Amino acid sequence: MSLNFPHPIYSQHVLQPAYADAQTYLFEPMLAAHEAHAVMLAECGIITQANAAALVRAVAAIRSEGVAAYTYHPGIEDLFFRIEGRIIELAGADDGGNLQLARSRNDLGHALARMALRTRVLAVQEALLRLRTAVMTQAQQHLTTLMPGYTHTQPAQPVTFAHYLAGVLTFLAHDQAKFAAAYATINRSPLGAAALTGTGFPIDRRRVAALLGFDDIVLSTQHAIGGGEYLTDVAFAVQALAIDLSRMTHDLLVRATQEANALRIDDSFIQISSIMPQKRNPVVLEHLRARLSRALGYAQTVVMQCHNIPYGDTQDIEDEILPPIFSALDAIEECLQLYTAVFETLSLNVEHLRRQAGEGFTTATELADTLVRATGLPFRLAHKVVANMVQTAVQAGIPSSQLACDQLQTAARQVLGHELPIDAAQFQQALEPAHFIAVRTGEGGVAPSATTAVLDVLQAGWDADAQQLASQRALAVRAEAKRHDALQRLQAGG
Repeated sequence: MSLNFPHPIYSQHVLQPAYADAQTYLFEPMLAAHEAHAVMLAECGIITQANAAALVRAVAAIRSEGVAAYTYHPGIEDLFFRIEGRIIELAGADDGGNLQLARSRNDLGHALARMALRTRVLAVQEALLRLRTAVMTQAQQHLTTLMPGYTHTQPAQPVTFAHYLAGVLTFLAHDQAKFAAAYATINRSPLGAAALTGTGFPIDRRRVAALLGFDDIVLSTQHAIGGGEYLTDVAFAVQALAIDLSRMTHDLLVRATQEANALRIDDSFIQISSIMPQKRNPVVLEHLRARLSRALGYAQTVVMQCHNIPYGDTQDIEDEILPPIFSALDAIEECLQLYTAVFETLSLNVEHLRRQAGEGFTTATELADTLVRATGLPFRLAHKVVANMVQTAVQAGIPSSQLACDQLQTAARQVLGHELPIDAAQFQQALEPAHFIAVRTGEGGVAPSATTAVLDVLQAGWDADAQQLASQRALAVRAEAKRHDALQRLQAGG
């Protein structure tokens, strides 16, 4: 027994959710695309100005009615047909029926998705800029804040918090570039490709692109319909940022523990225990870790949905891909907003970190370097002498703060057979974390002057990224003004 379209289960699980997504993301882009297409058809002499004017008046009426007036109706496949039906009602069958001339749902659908996506990608870029500002502020405040640096999760060498954050700012800048590149891929118009092969009418694809704020067109009409890289580029950018942020989150969680006592998450992000009165749980970082996993999952769904499908028109990269890709962008933007608030309110236990910076023999490298500079000893032998001294101290339970030059000379006699021409003052200076920091002035180094230079470069990058984002916003404003002017001329009779 055959049922009428749509089967109620198909309607429930496919058509209605897709319709709701279209209402959320595609309503205004669709109306703008209808206006631009009508203007172009008239300018190219494909339809009369009167026909085009009737179309744009109908679109204006629909906009004034609002998206809430266009609820799902069983038997109407999607929002496009719902809007087209209303345009025909308002403009009449003769004029309204020409709206889809030289166009298909295929090229229109991809255009609307691109228009909706670019708005969300710009919002993520703005949120990323705000986070970079908050991190930069912390970095500039902590150029001399000593702390242990870690390799393999163990104390390695003294660093500053600013030096660590310069690394964070570097990956954030790289991730910003990935979103900017994704935006450039997105912001190309597929309109004019029609179903797949273009159209026999003498349309102007670039005029429509300009009226809708696209930077360019997707030149190949095959790729305009079949290409999915504008989707995967967004997913890859989300994944890269989520992975980078998750690694930083791990560090923050460890350093916020009572044992580490390195940093303090603001009370506004702290939750308590229902049974343990002493607990101060920095759960915002746990929520962030979980939401980054969520963003990664949504982004990976996008990638997998683009895998092993036909290179052409297919629902896998149309209606079905909107939920995961917008969910990925929503999740990563939420994370960026939360991280910004965390960094704006973050405080450090500066004195405790200063003490920790020299514990665990973290300045041993500088002592070996000092032996090279002061005595001419080859580095590998200097390394061996210092390693012998450290191993002996560890076995004897002597902390790094109680090391003396005599212990170094004992190690030198054991390794080299003689003592080294180095005095107690040189020895003690070499073990000072502040000295360790001060002498590493090379490009990218941990010295405050070197870190400041890195931050200056990163700030210049921020300025350039902000300018690029402003230019992208301005292009959209100019396109809307162009379309508005074209609509006014059209309705005024040219």
